[in-house]
Amino acid sequence: MESPSSAASRVDFYGFLDRMRRPAAAGLFRSIKSFLASLSLDEPSAEDDGARVQAFYAAMEAAFREHPLWANATHQEIDHALEGLEKYIMTKLFDRTFAASPEDAAVDAEVSERIGLLQRFVRPQHLDIPKVLHNEASWLLAVKELQKINSFKSPRDKLLCVMSCCQVINNLLLNVSMSNDRTPSGADEFLPILIYITIKANPPHLHSNLKFVQLFRRETKLVSEVEYYLTNLISAKMFIVNVDGRSLSMEENEFQMHMETAKLGTQIFAASLSSPQGSATSTRGLQKQTDTEGSRFPFMDSETESLTAAEVKQLHGLYRQVVTRYTSLSKALRKLSIDEDQLLASVDADS
Repeated sequence: MESPSSAASRVDFYGFLDRMRRPAAAGLFRSIKSFLASLSLDEPSAEDDGARVQAFYAAMEAAFREHPLWANATHQEIDHALEGLEKYIMTKLFDRTFAASPEDAAVDAEVSERIGLLQRFVRPQHLDIPKVLHNEASWLLAVKELQKINSFKSPRDKLLCVMSCCQVINNLLLNVSMSNDRTPSGADEFLPILIYITIKANPPHLHSNLKFVQLFRRETKLVSEVEYYLTNLISAKMFIVNVDGRSLSMEENEFQMHMETAKLGTQIFAASLSSPQGSATSTRGLQKQTDTEGSRFPFMDSETESLTAAEVKQLHGLYRQVVTRYTSLSKALRKLSIDEDQLLASVDADS
């Protein structure tokens, strides 16, 4: 599955920006800026904005096909231009269109909180996932793919994260069916695993991400396999929102007991973080854990006054390593969005 950060994925955007810089594209770019300006004059409305954006996609597709810059262009080349257009427009409109309403923010918070409670007690057996499909490595990979969804601003890139997650699950089902000579049962096994992965991942703004993709991804692209996977993730979210004891193969009173216990655990954890005494307790727990793991953090139990000059030097070296690694990781995560923001700014400046 293509990744949002892959060279193949980014070529559409770079190619689009390159053509928009050309003098011959001045009229097209004026149309784009005019559309963005006209949208900004009205109050944000997700559904209305979605309809207007979809209509603009269609109008620009006709304009591309008739423009000299795309003379004799193949269907794929036109599609690449439209992918670049979608990414450009929706990056510009992101703050207006993504999780912009108080209602969406409230639903996001409610879904995230509910998933946080379910994480504390829901296990694969509660979703009737056969043991033969228990594969922590594949599940972790699927979780990581789904969690990437908030790293991107375009509908297509967000959808690619969903697709990557779902294809990891699909590959697991195929591999198990081939190695165990069993017939895959399709959605009957796919959806429960996706529900479990969604609970494990708890991606922020799940509701808003799904709504954003549905409204602003080009409608002609929400078909076939893409539509199937997106629909399943929407179903997973709805399952989580409406889950009860029967949904998890347990008695309702047992389910409610688990939920209340999870709420209590969450409240205790939150209180411990805000309490100096609780923080000290948490630190002691962490110290005990690191001792068990082989004292990977040799200075956790040390008092500042007891450190020798050599130990301070060693501690400083460890600190520099942590900062260097954290900085490198942060730069890697931000590089894609930073590069694209600079490209967007350069196109605006050139025009």
